[in-house]
Amino acid sequence: MKCRHCKKELKHCFVDLATSPPSNSYLSKSQLNNYEIYYPLKVFICDGCWLAQVIDYAGRDIFFNDSYSYFSSVSKSFLDHSRKYVDYVIERFKLNTKESKIVEIACNDGYLLQFFKNKNFKCIGIEPTKSCAKQARLKKINVIEDFFGTKLSKSLIKKKHKADLIIANNVLPHVPDVNDFAKGVSLLLKPNGLVTFEFQHLQELINHNQYDTIYHEHYSYLSLLSVNNILKKNGLKIFDVEKINTHGGSLRVFAQKTKSSYHKLNSNYANLLKIEKKNKLNSINTYKNFQEITDKNKNNLIKFLLDCKNKKLKVAAYGAAAKGNTLLNYAGITKDLISYVCDSAPLKQNKFLPGTRIPIYPPEYLFKQKPDYLLILPWNIAEEITHQLKKLRKNTKFFVAIPNIKII
Repeated sequence: MKCRHCKKELKHCFVDLATSPPSNSYLSKSQLNNYEIYYPLKVFICDGCWLAQVIDYAGRDIFFNDSYSYFSSVSKSFLDHSRKYVDYVIERFKLNTKESKIVEIACNDGYLLQFFKNKNFKCIGIEPTKSCAKQARLKKINVIEDFFGTKLSKSLIKKKHKADLIIANNVLPHVPDVNDFAKGVSLLLKPNGLVTFEFQHLQELINHNQYDTIYHEHYSYLSLLSVNNILKKNGLKIFDVEKINTHGGSLRVFAQKTKSSYHKLNSNYANLLKIEKKNKLNSINTYKNFQEITDKNKNNLIKFLLDCKNKKLKVAAYGAAAKGNTLLNYAGITKDLISYVCDSAPLKQNKFLPGTRIPIYPPEYLFKQKPDYLLILPWNIAEEITHQLKKLRKNTKFFVAIPNIKII
């Protein structure tokens, strides 16, 4: 396989998580007698542009289909983050309802654009999955149901939809052709427009052993170094970057057209690039030990669950998240060790996790069963979840498995 950005031959394996089915392909009861397609989940690091990337085995239509069931609005903390983002960019960049046109790529269920809409901004959402687009339209958001790239960008330009602000939060890792995506963004921007990208920071993934955030939908795992290379090649330049707390530690990158100097260069950009180089994100040696750390974590989780089983303790999980499916499938954990998982998303309830086939129930089920231990799979919102389930603490111990097994 060649690097999806610079086309250099990929030689260095970062981590191999064996095989698993697509992480958001939840099963109905009628599908339990059917087979599932498993794909290798193996990440390579490019020693040319430093982009970490999974090997392609299936097209994006396999992962982002009509039954896609990840809705951003399910998390209150993420809604709060989105509301604050909207207020922040309006204030910082002096956006106004009369002139500013806003486009969000991968608008999901309208979790963010609803806050612009409530302030009477002109917005367009782009969302390829029917399930999410339907929810966004219920919020009165104008949604184009398609994948974004240069083709769609040119179509929008013909319809005079050039943007003052393009939002591409938590979407760049989901894009198989990062060059086409970035070029499309550059074309769609007005001369003095800006784009913000948010994505999980590869540095945090390494530092905190967040291997469960690796799954097939995430084609790439990003550092400022790699994103800088991608954007520079495709008509964009970074003028600022901020660290944010979402998804276990992310970056928010601000960029404008290469020829524009409308937005002043902030020292944060150069400072973070220096930090990444100091931490040797541009050295293959940095990526060599991750497999060993990952395997140790997996084995410790299996030992913990086996110990609970031997003691006849009941273990359940909360949050039918994609990251949880990576963790459970890699560890080979099925319902003999974790009896069930609960989730607040209605579309996931009464279905089964892909691969492990652990049943999914509504949160109320926990209070009837009162397990001895509860594994919180979406550890990035563990505080929010423990608050929601605080009445369960009388009977149940909560724990996370990433970066290490820890009672919380």
